[in-house]
Amino acid sequence: MEANTFQAELMNLHPNLERFAVSLTSNSEDAKDLAQETILKALIYWEKYQNNTNLKAWAFTIMKNTFINSYRKTIKHGMVLDGSDNQYLMNNSQTWLTPESDIIQDEVYYKISKLEPEFRIPFQMHTLGYKYKEIAEKLNLKIGTVKSRIFFSRQKLIEALKDYEQSATL
Repeated sequence: MEANTFQAELMNLHPNLERFAVSLTSNSEDAKDLAQETILKALIYWEKYQNNTNLKAWAFTIMKNTFINSYRKTIKHGMVLDGSDNQYLMNNSQTWLTPESDIIQDEVYYKISKLEPEFRIPFQMHTLGYKYKEIAEKLNLKIGTVKSRIFFSRQKLIEALKDYEQSATL
């Protein structure tokens, strides 16, 4: 598909993208931002689009993944909306700290450090935000091996930290 044709067809999808974005964000301003970001990503990666496939589904997939990644980043950074009309973001890390949370955090880190290196390293990379594929490439492993090692690391940590079940969540 020619770049001009791709751009024209993508821009024709803009109203559909905005409607889908509203269903994801439940906020018209956030939906507009998400739709614009989706269009930008689609334009940047237009060469990855396979001709004779569903452009609308491809664009919706980009939007869904963008929304999920944004949500994960927000959660990972401990950011919450304050609920005001301006929807300011606040760092809530201080609001959840208790004297025992430092102890629990130290215990979690200690238990992670006690995992065997073949389990600990992929798990730590994953918690730092590396994708499975990136971990597999960096450690010269198959992606299935990486996924299973991360899964088994979680299981080992859940078992090792079962005393903290009421206080902390992995």
